Amino acid sequence: MPSSGVIRCKAALAWAAGEPLVIEEVELSPPQPMEIRIKVVCTSLCRSDLTAWLSQAQPQIFPRIFGHEASGIVESVGEGVTEFEEGDHVLTLFTGECKKCRQCASGKSNICQMLGLERQGVMHSDKQTRFSIKGKPIYHYCAVSSFSEYTVVHSGCAVAQGAKLRGASRIIGVDTNSDKSEIAKAFGVTEFLNPHDHDQPVQQVINRITDGGVDYAFECVGDTGIVSTALQSCSNGWGLTVTLGVPKEKPEIAAHYGLFLTGRTLTGSLFGGWKPKSDLPSLVEMYLRKEINVDDYITHNLNFEDINKAFELMREGKCLRCVIHMAKV
Repeated sequence: MPSSGVIRCKAALAWAAGEPLVIEEVELSPPQPMEIRIKVVCTSLCRSDLTAWLSQAQPQIFPRIFGHEASGIVESVGEGVTEFEEGDHVLTLFTGECKKCRQCASGKSNICQMLGLERQGVMHSDKQTRFSIKGKPIYHYCAVSSFSEYTVVHSGCAVAQGAKLRGASRIIGVDTNSDKSEIAKAFGVTEFLNPHDHDQPVQQVINRITDGGVDYAFECVGDTGIVSTALQSCSNGWGLTVTLGVPKEKPEIAAHYGLFLTGRTLTGSLFGGWKPKSDLPSLVEMYLRKEINVDDYITHNLNFEDINKAFELMREGKCLRCVIHMAKV
């Protein structure tokens, strides 16, 4: 269907680093070619939102609308979109998958050249914003910005929830989506293990000590100092360190070159190495079959107007995941 015009909606704006978010009326442009406009049903707060809000180790881009993990309903679609239509239930993706670029086609990487992690506060396609107030641009976060009643994302940065999830986005969609990146990281670590290790429990492999060092070390908290420590803990000859966390400060990693001369390897991973659109549906299916537990990690369900409480809970370390509901809970 053709996209509709500009709409007005409420969004939680961050006007400056560390300042409380303000819920204000914003204008949201219609989706451009290959984009979809979504009515957000629920969205969760991720620690990367908190880190960017505090502007630690990241450029200050304000005013801005944070949020990148959401469940919603397609309100309208832009020109060229055939994958989605009005009324579809979708999950948003903070890093997309075009399935056409060199990286996607290689099968060796999930870092899409076209729809990879967006860091400048704009949309992938035209480097412009879709949000504004009185003509002044409001910047995006990860090209999603889900702390808003409506948002616009590239169709490659969304995945359908599937027919069996229709009408259940508040119960299942966000619960699955709210920790999708962490679950993908957890399952994705197996991709770094040698083929002969795949039959062993991951924890057993990680904990196995050989020649005074572990085979694999995973840094998950965003502390670059720990990255160096993890690398030092690895075995000579084949020890592998994988960094998964987002640094809160001091993003540079320091390590003595001699560690690498001993055959140790340091690498990074985004989304656990999983391809967002191709692989996320399998995690949803695993959740539905009760093969993975997500619900217990959601410690708070809050109304949209209480979004600052969610930030404070995470800042104080009093929550794992807060799910923010656009409608009253």
